[in-house]
Amino acid sequence: MKLLRVGTAGAERPALLDAEGILRDLSGLVDDIDGALLADEEALGRIRAAAGSGELPALDATGLRIGPPVGRIGKVVCIGLNYHDHARETGAEPPAEPVLFLKAPDTVVGPNDTVLVPRGSVKTDWEVELAVVIGRTARYLDSAEEGLAHVAGYAVAHDVSEREFQIERGGTWDKGKNCETFNPLGPWLVTADEIADPQDLSMKLWVNGELKQDGTTAEQIFPVGEVVRYLSHFMTLYPGDVVNTGTPAGVAMGAPEPKPYLRAGDVVELEIAGLGRQRQELKDA
Repeated sequence: MKLLRVGTAGAERPALLDAEGILRDLSGLVDDIDGALLADEEALGRIRAAAGSGELPALDATGLRIGPPVGRIGKVVCIGLNYHDHARETGAEPPAEPVLFLKAPDTVVGPNDTVLVPRGSVKTDWEVELAVVIGRTARYLDSAEEGLAHVAGYAVAHDVSEREFQIERGGTWDKGKNCETFNPLGPWLVTADEIADPQDLSMKLWVNGELKQDGTTAEQIFPVGEVVRYLSHFMTLYPGDVVNTGTPAGVAMGAPEPKPYLRAGDVVELEIAGLGRQRQELKDA
């Protein structure tokens, strides 16, 4: 299923995109697309049955904002340097263990919402990423297979980053990762049963129409199941938590000088095969 949330920010309603591309209203069945729903197999079964029967009312998508596909996110956990090609382009050694950092849930916005360039920023960068949404509580998992079994679904994430804040201002990466609007998510949450192999997804990102990233999740150093297993030994993952699993080569930081960092007026578009497409215009904060 392709689950999504539509409407004005803070007042989104749950919806489903059916096999014909028609937007269907789920608000008569469930209150929201959130961790509580994703952990409830019975409720998900009702949605599948209703979608199959054709009884869900259609929504007019004209002018309708798409919000983040998951509401009430508990935490956003991110994996840095998780692609072989990205490590090469930045001159970094591939890590022996996953590199972890956190983004605050309030960085999450809709897939087509405005992204704000922080005040004083000179190195705002782009990163297309596969986002994993947790569907079952995960703690101390034993295997990558168990990790995959705890995934509810997948989405496109844009892990916007400010490299000066992240790398040159001391402390942890968090300062360059948690600026307002720095995590567009969606358009859809695609349930795990629709993704045959999360390590076989093409990923692309364009800036002002120019292709910048053209990669595949096959380049991940630590695949999805292993990432979830690993994280479960350092924190408990709950239904509705989001894991951004890293970016392939092609970021501004890895380009020759002068590096083409983002500015107000730029337009970024990104997509992952089967998971949909995003588009953001950048403005000054």
